[in-house]
Amino acid sequence: MSSSLLTSVAETPAADASTAVEVSPVAGRIGAVVSGVRLGGDLPDDAVAGIRAALLAHKVVFFRGQDHLDGEGQAAFARRLGALTTAHPTVPGLDGNDRILDLDYSGGAGGAEHWHTDVTFVDAPPAASVLRAVTIPPHGGDTSWANTAAAYDTLPAELRDLADKLWALHSNRFDYVAAAHPQTEEGRRRAEVFSSVTYETEHPVVRVHPETGERTLLLGGFARSLVGFPPQQSAALIKLFQEHITRLENTVRWTWAEGDLAIWDNRATQHRVVNDFGDQARRLQRITVVGDVPVSVDGRPSVSRSGDASAYNGHAG
Repeated sequence: MSSSLLTSVAETPAADASTAVEVSPVAGRIGAVVSGVRLGGDLPDDAVAGIRAALLAHKVVFFRGQDHLDGEGQAAFARRLGALTTAHPTVPGLDGNDRILDLDYSGGAGGAEHWHTDVTFVDAPPAASVLRAVTIPPHGGDTSWANTAAAYDTLPAELRDLADKLWALHSNRFDYVAAAHPQTEEGRRRAEVFSSVTYETEHPVVRVHPETGERTLLLGGFARSLVGFPPQQSAALIKLFQEHITRLENTVRWTWAEGDLAIWDNRATQHRVVNDFGDQARRLQRITVVGDVPVSVDGRPSVSRSGDASAYNGHAG
C-alpha cells in the first residue's frame, strides 16, 4: 500500500481502556461521531488508532468542536493518517499551503452536487479525505455520504456477479461543479482550471479494499462510460448501480457547524453537497491522504490512459 493510512481492524480496536475515543454511530450503515479527542499533530497514538478503526468500520467519522484547528493544524493531524497529496491534480492549493483545497462556494457558486468519489480520474485516488468547516450558512449546505461496500453487499447476487466483471473509464473532462452552473463566469472559469490537464483512468467497477478486504463499488460522477459497452447500455448500467449506491439506506447526511471536521474512507464511499443554501457563505477546506491503485476482484490493477498524477501523489507528507 502506498499510504500508511490504516492498519487492520483486528490490530486497532475502536476503543479500549487506554484511549478516551468515543464512537457513536449516527446511521444504520454509515457514519459515526467520534468524541473525546482534540485533533492535532500531537494526538496520542492510541487515539489515532481508535480513529483509524472507527473510520474503517463506519466509512465516515465526524468531530464536533475542533475550532482550535487552522489549516496548518488540520494538515498536521492529517499527516498522522498518511502521506498527503497536493490539493488537487489541476486546481491550485490555498495560498501558503499546497496541501489544502479551498472549497469556497459562497455567493451562489453551489458545490459538488453530483455523487462522486474524490479524484477517481487518476490511477491512485486518495485513501481518505479530511474536511474542515470554516464558514457555514445558518441553514442548508449539508453533505451526504454513501457506503459503497454496503451497496455492493446488498446488490442481488446476479448484479454482484456482473459488477465484478465490469470496468469503467473515469475522466476529469466532466466538471461536476460547472455542470450545475454552466452559464456563470465562475462556472466557466472552474471548468477551465479543472480540465486544464486531461486525466483518464480505467478502474474496476468493483475494487477490493486494501485494508478490510471488502468489495466496494467504484463509480460516481467521474465514471463516464463502461469499457466495451456502447454509450446507451453503458449509461443505463451506470445509472442502475449509482441509484443503488445512493439509496437512503446506504447514506448519512451531516449538518455542519463551524469547527466540525469529517474524515471519510475514499475507497468505500461517495459523497455530495446538498445545494440548498443559495448565496449564503459556505466555505470548507479539504486535505487528502495518498491512496492505492485500485485492484479488481481478479487481481488486476487500474490502468492510467491519460495524464501523469505522480506530482499529485508524489509529495512526502
